[in-house]
Amino acid sequence: MIMLMLNQTDLTPVSFMLNGIPGLENMHMWISFPFCSMYAVAVIGNCGLLYLICCEDSLHRSMYYFLAMLSLTDLVMCTTTIPKALCIFWFHLKEISFNDCLVQMFFIYTSTGMESGVLMLMALDCYVAICYPLRYSTILTNPVIAKVGLATFLRVVLLVTPLTFIIKRLPYCRENILYHTYCDHMAVAKLSCGNIKINVIYGLTVALLIGGFDILCITVSYTMILRAVVSLSSADARQKAFSTCTAHICAIVFSHSPAFFCFFSHRFGGHTIPPSCHIIVANIYLLLPPTMNPIVYGVKTKQIRDCVIRILLGSKDIKSHSI
Repeated sequence: MIMLMLNQTDLTPVSFMLNGIPGLENMHMWISFPFCSMYAVAVIGNCGLLYLICCEDSLHRSMYYFLAMLSLTDLVMCTTTIPKALCIFWFHLKEISFNDCLVQMFFIYTSTGMESGVLMLMALDCYVAICYPLRYSTILTNPVIAKVGLATFLRVVLLVTPLTFIIKRLPYCRENILYHTYCDHMAVAKLSCGNIKINVIYGLTVALLIGGFDILCITVSYTMILRAVVSLSSADARQKAFSTCTAHICAIVFSHSPAFFCFFSHRFGGHTIPPSCHIIVANIYLLLPPTMNPIVYGVKTKQIRDCVIRILLGSKDIKSHSI
């Protein structure tokens, strides 16, 4: 057993060993291929979306600004965890310093909180677009978008920052092995020999204040959207209104389904669900939304699809002229 390396003065750990997916160590190499492929798709897709939104004047609207926020958040979310996981799978580079662990933890929970917050803002954007179409451009102006984006970011940072401090205050006198691919808050806390009740309570409070509030806002927004759409007399208008929200609903499903599984399985299914399943789903939670969001918005959003086709056709024309 590898025992925890300690600072003799205050029982602060020097480093942890991230052991990957317990019980599936022999399959790490095989597991790494879908992880690597999804990460590559996520980076290329989200960078492509950011490039399109930045360069195409037709995409300089509130919906696409929120989508740019989502893409940037997705890039941070998957880049914070997947490269380290691949290092564990491929090169057995399992060690992570305590301070690096805290930094990784901060970015993981900040990016997941921002993901939830931006999806909530996009739900409000859909609500304004469908229920107040004539006032859409006057309600969601650029200053308003910047303010609500900044408020969402500050909300997450102010709630997540204390997590790192309540982890750092704990004494650690047990083994330094984390059976995970990244520094999960409760996984690190359980290595402590101190009282972690505050960690449990505060972690649950943050989840409710961010995730619970955002889900409530999304639910209310879509309830009002559904009422407005049902009241439309034209079938074509109803179809167009529903298609406006399709990509966003898919993004919510990709993000919140694994999040709900992780949240409830840790609290109610800890002894019946294998640890390897917990960790695989936790990684899917951080990897699936960044991978699927660019694909869904690229396929379902006509303006983005048209921009991609125009760029591709333009590049072909350039090649043909050069030949």
